[in-house]
Amino acid sequence: MRKTKIVITLGPSTSKLEMIKTLIVRGVNVFRLNFSHGDHTTHAESIKKIREASKALGREVAILQDISGPKVRIGKITGGLKLFKGDTVILAKEKDETNPKVLDISYPLIVDMVNIGEEVFFADGTIRTVVVDKDGDKLYLKLLNDGELSSHKGVNFPQTKISISAITPKDEEDLAFGAMHDIDIVALSFVQNSDDILKAREIMREKNFEAFVISKIETGAAIDNLDDILKVSDGVMVARGDLGAEFGVTKLPRIQKHIIAKANAANRPTITATQMLTSMKDNPFPTRAEVSDIANAVYDGTDAVMLSDETTIGKFPIQAVEVLHDTIKDVEINYPYNKDFKPENSSDAIAKAAVQLSTNLKKEALVAFTGTGYSAQSLAKYRPKENIYAVSHSLKVQRQLNLVWGIHPLFVMEEISNPSQLLHDFVKKLLDENRIEKSKRFVVTMGDGGVYKGATNIIRLLDKEAIEMVLKYDF
Repeated sequence: MRKTKIVITLGPSTSKLEMIKTLIVRGVNVFRLNFSHGDHTTHAESIKKIREASKALGREVAILQDISGPKVRIGKITGGLKLFKGDTVILAKEKDETNPKVLDISYPLIVDMVNIGEEVFFADGTIRTVVVDKDGDKLYLKLLNDGELSSHKGVNFPQTKISISAITPKDEEDLAFGAMHDIDIVALSFVQNSDDILKAREIMREKNFEAFVISKIETGAAIDNLDDILKVSDGVMVARGDLGAEFGVTKLPRIQKHIIAKANAANRPTITATQMLTSMKDNPFPTRAEVSDIANAVYDGTDAVMLSDETTIGKFPIQAVEVLHDTIKDVEINYPYNKDFKPENSSDAIAKAAVQLSTNLKKEALVAFTGTGYSAQSLAKYRPKENIYAVSHSLKVQRQLNLVWGIHPLFVMEEISNPSQLLHDFVKKLLDENRIEKSKRFVVTMGDGGVYKGATNIIRLLDKEAIEMVLKYDF
């Protein structure tokens, strides 16, 4: 089974129920809903279709809600504004209708934060300028290259410390929507520090919204504060679009490897995103460079790879997913399994020992009984070659684990505090449903009571003799 997961963004090309079913069958693990586009009615319909398709196929998949965050954009431009190297444009707090080269901005106070000599980029870094003068409410920008600018393009300030909240009023409304629809995973855009995540979690708690929180790493500040961000996040996304605009595309491979390595060591899943198969928006086949990009992300240790335009407006969404699947499968033939990280706590040490046992004793699989998903994640941290199966009493946890490398959510079981009874009921369910034969051998991790993060403290070896003994228990 494939270990690296596939996330795709739902859009006009993939919004029909039968298409969603096909994508699940082809291997999609997580569906992303981009809240920078569409309205709540559209997203509600998408959620309904994903859940319906998942139920029909008997495959639980996760839904990721990607909220907009404070994306800084210019205002409306009538037609296209042609720009030439050496010319000057003005970035102002307010629009000047008499001068087309005066650009207004969605967060006017940012003008006060930018200094002379700092760079300002537009349209994902394709148009670059430097601030040559500042006058009250205006920044005078000298163009460093030719280009054409249209309405509402993004603006990046790679050298400026921007102090604006990562959670906008729109985001709060979107989080309320996510709570109402029991979304599994939330991605936070443009986080700069741990306080941004803590603020989002507080808003979510007020709405009784328990979701996996993914921090999108797309600013220089987020790179500087990565360790603190990882401590309070459930995972991170390598958001290469804005990272490329902030740092330049030539630095992206190093930054990507840095983020993934840090996240792997911290036991936080990572999503690698943006332009993985851009050519497949219009072509049924990828470029060799794109396939190498996917492979390198997998070798780096990413938990998931993500498609955006390729599956929202692309002409070949199914083929794009198949390319991801086939590339990942080939990489995993000689993937560098069995990572040697230092355990962070006792539960983590149990997971490392279980992985070593499964390798040394040649067991076919690892099984994690997990209330929160953490113990299954801990097994995945060490990247075993053996499959990892997760069993939980929470359907939401099972769905969330679709994002984590190597984990295959098995089924939901009733919460049972007695480990012996839990093991008995688990084995009986497997046999009753013809999922295994008694000859199969497993390493099982579980806790001796209590459902909380880090409760795992037991390793059990299950082979034919142990399975027969477990079935003799009388409950």
